[in-house]
Amino acid sequence: MTNTHEHGGGVRSVQVPIPDNPLGHTLVYVMDTDRGPVLIDTGWDDPASWDALTEGLAACGTAVEEIHGVVVTHHHPDHHGLCGKVREASGAWIAMHAADTAIVRRTRSAEPERWFTYMTAKLTAAGAPEKHVAPLRGARRSTLPGLSPALPDREIVPGELLDLPGRRLRAIWTPGHTPGHVCLHLEEEHPAQLPGRGRLFSGDHLLPRITPHIGLYEDPDDTTVTDPLGDYLDSLERVGRLAPAEVLPAHQHAFTDAPARVRELLAHHEERLTGLLALLSEPLTPWRLAERMEWNRPWERIPYGSRNIAVSEAESHLRRLVKLGRAEAVTGSDPVTYVAV
Repeated sequence: MTNTHEHGGGVRSVQVPIPDNPLGHTLVYVMDTDRGPVLIDTGWDDPASWDALTEGLAACGTAVEEIHGVVVTHHHPDHHGLCGKVREASGAWIAMHAADTAIVRRTRSAEPERWFTYMTAKLTAAGAPEKHVAPLRGARRSTLPGLSPALPDREIVPGELLDLPGRRLRAIWTPGHTPGHVCLHLEEEHPAQLPGRGRLFSGDHLLPRITPHIGLYEDPDDTTVTDPLGDYLDSLERVGRLAPAEVLPAHQHAFTDAPARVRELLAHHEERLTGLLALLSEPLTPWRLAERMEWNRPWERIPYGSRNIAVSEAESHLRRLVKLGRAEAVTGSDPVTYVAV
């Protein structure tokens, strides 16, 4: 069975596996240009993933050595992971939005100890129990995987057409899932004449059956209070208004009717915020809130790393509620608790 799919109009996709992940694979798109093929994302940095990418490119009638450039939708390792290897093999440029490039730069320069100290402080402030925080205190001398992701050579500037001869691919900044997430709007007629405006490479911003994670990516030295969920909801509406004929996401499968999917996601988050307000009838820390939120499995069965992600998601929802004036921090509480207004 081939791991490639023909989307027409000089666009194909390759399924690149993500090791030990229920998502299964990342869809890496291969787009013809007058200067050679360009990849949208590259997949996870793993030998089996690299083999799948190179075999997929061969099946698409090209080779990794022929890649002209890589456009990265966002910095996560299942999207950005193989960029360095592709660039080494081909001399291709790598393009990414400045906000995610800043995270890559920070990741590369971070000493593991500093990261563990930051995570310990963050989880303690969120009300995590000592037994959860303790392993981070003990792990300070060890190294973290994925700490040297490839630095991009080019900046993706929102609203601009990318320099891809023979194609019209416009960058749309869609922060939320990450601060520098971009969707890419192929402003060309749909090859099967589907009604709508071109095609949208949506990365993780808009997926057919999954709600992307909205967490916090913060510079330990920056005290700005961000609102990633608010950013995400605004970005969703912007993509809905584009009304592309077809969406080509980074996971699962291509789909049509982006505005309908946007409406579902907006309704989902509204419902979730309303549910959280009910939980916040009593003061809760972000950790206690995360324990009570609905996830895809009971809290007891959520593994260690995923709990950190869940708490980050709970915090992003709390920030939204505070910004909307629907919840507030309880004065003098430590760790800080929040309550519905």
